[in-house]
Amino acid sequence: MWKKYRGFIISIAIALAVGGLSALLTRENMRLFSEVNKPLFTPPAFLFPVVWTILYILMGFSSAVIFEHRRFKKREAETGLILYGINLILNFFWSIIFFNMRAYSFAFAWLLILWSVILAMIAQFYKVNKLSAYLQIPYLIWVTYAGYLTLGISVLN
Repeated sequence: MWKKYRGFIISIAIALAVGGLSALLTRENMRLFSEVNKPLFTPPAFLFPVVWTILYILMGFSSAVIFEHRRFKKREAETGLILYGINLILNFFWSIIFFNMRAYSFAFAWLLILWSVILAMIAQFYKVNKLSAYLQIPYLIWVTYAGYLTLGISVLN
């Protein structure tokens, strides 16, 4: 049974580890969110870790499906996984830029790059496995919303 699900467990664990490490490195500065002026439609702070956990699980599962399909569409799968890796790196550093550095405008610009990579990753995943691409759409929507929040915080502060 382990062999059958190993790739999925590892992929989900990697995604959760990236998010967890980023949260760990920014935890001392997350109180900042309660102190800054925020735009309308800002959700309560407790919602962020819940949403991110769900998104990281979807991201990890999706990447595992692509990894499993690499033998059928090698080049497309490898390109998608490279984009996924770039996405994880960009995602990891956004929290540090926003919370630790408090560089809100730079964090917004960083988020635009992340958003573009996510969109390219979804397009690449779609070439390999449609379900994997669809599983990334909630992430794209949330990052779009995060862009609105980041820009709003940048303007209001």
